Amino acid sequence: MKRISDINPLGEERPNPSDETREQLRRSRLQREKDEGYQMLVELCTLGEYDMAQQLANRNFNWGYEIVDGIVMERID
Repeated sequence: MKRISDINPLGEERPNPSDETREQLRRSRLQREKDEGYQMLVELCTLGEYDMAQQLANRNFNWGYEIVDGIVMERID
């Protein structure tokens, strides 16, 4: 780790990622959020909190899940 006095505020910065790299990062972040959301919905259903799971699924429509008879299902549009 550098000392503050050794850092040049006008020095080289981090390079900006390309549009393709940004898109890949965005897609991976969205997939990670979707996977984490699925896990939360499954845990709520396992605990018997079907209404809460339904509310969470409705608030996060972009995850693509819905609760049907206490089971997490992928939403079909």
